[in-house]
Amino acid sequence: MKQLNIFIALFRSSMLGYGGGPSTIPLVHKEVVERFKWMTDEEFGDVLAIGNTLPGPINTKMAGYIGFKVGGKIGMINATIATILPTIILMVVLLTTLVTFKDLKWVQGMTKAIVPVVGVMLGVLTWQFIEASVKGLKWPFTIGHILVGIVLMQYFHIHPGFIIGGLLLYAVVKPTKSVEGKKSKGLSA
Repeated sequence: MKQLNIFIALFRSSMLGYGGGPSTIPLVHKEVVERFKWMTDEEFGDVLAIGNTLPGPINTKMAGYIGFKVGGKIGMINATIATILPTIILMVVLLTTLVTFKDLKWVQGMTKAIVPVVGVMLGVLTWQFIEASVKGLKWPFTIGHILVGIVLMQYFHIHPGFIIGGLLLYAVVKPTKSVEGKKSKGLSA
């Protein structure tokens, strides 16, 4: 039953995620965190951050990890197939249909109407990540990270993967104050 749920969750999010990888992220979040509760928001955020640093389609990378975490190697294969199968089906069916009718106004309107919906879904997911960030970093550091990220990406054209990788590297090597050191300072003062 678990393998079926993995397939359904990732197939459904891939099938409904019109517009590429970023549009599927909120749908995968809904399935994995809210519906099946296989991960917490923080774990999902970590998977998304690491997935963004690696090359290739984000949805497939996330599906592979989630499938492996939930169902082992078979779950990983199952999740990956569930993620790419809708693309294969839609490529064959929709592209031949859309190419035939692409100049019709209702097809152009349908395509344009989906963009704001995807934008809202990404905005909601962004706000959830900001809220999770505030819990750990508090507002000043969260706002600082956001502003530095915007400046680095927009004005210096640094790829988000390098920014995320740099932050992950900093988190690994940053000096930490031990709890023992704080206790001994408090006792000696």
